[in-house]
Amino acid sequence: MIRVENIYKHFGELKVLNDINVQFDKGKTNLIIGRSGAGKTVLLKILIGLIVPNSGRVFYEDTDFYALNKKQVRKIRMEVGMLFQASALFDSLTVEENIRFPLDMFTNFTLKEKKDRVNYCLERVNLEGVNDKYPSEISGGMQKRVGIARAIVMNPKYLFCDEPNSGLDPKTSILIDKLIQEITRENDITTIINTHDMNSVMEIGENIILLQDGYLAWQGSNRDVLNSGSETIQNFIFASPFLQRLKDLAIKS
Repeated sequence: MIRVENIYKHFGELKVLNDINVQFDKGKTNLIIGRSGAGKTVLLKILIGLIVPNSGRVFYEDTDFYALNKKQVRKIRMEVGMLFQASALFDSLTVEENIRFPLDMFTNFTLKEKKDRVNYCLERVNLEGVNDKYPSEISGGMQKRVGIARAIVMNPKYLFCDEPNSGLDPKTSILIDKLIQEITRENDITTIINTHDMNSVMEIGENIILLQDGYLAWQGSNRDVLNSGSETIQNFIFASPFLQRLKDLAIKS
């Protein structure tokens, strides 16, 4: 579980986040949504310590993240997995070497132990046998799955995903969503996803945080969206005419 209390962030005169109070639950897919400029990326970066808030606190379980020293922060970060928007794989490394990278950096495992862990993660994302391929030799969807394998190779307690479906076709996006949700539930991970994908919101949005103009505008689950009575969330989710028609059909049925 990660909890933020009274988070404020501004850059000069620009107020980006205003008194944000939310909890991201363990074992659930927690989604941060909102229009461009709403503060989603800034909040995500504050959660992982890449941007320091002007005021407020971030708790990992009961530990105040911004009260820790460098050694204690490093310990927390070893429990964090990160899936980047563009996968961020090293072009000069093989798939196996990419996934093994965190193990090389942070553990004293033997080479066999590292290979066993890499193979387990590849199996978990349904990519057995691609160890020796390079990122340029596999598809975008496969690269995303390699990114997921690398993100979970350290068996993290916390998983952050920045636009995991960016650049993927709808079918592959659904597969990635389901994979992230399954891994989250299986390992009881606190997973936080920054996304613009409304299909992700309605399919795996177990805890949705909507930011609007730097404020927390709505919080609930995908099951709450239709019956929330909140025009703010419904107008955001069903902004396109196609999705509005789907909403109308769902209500009629």
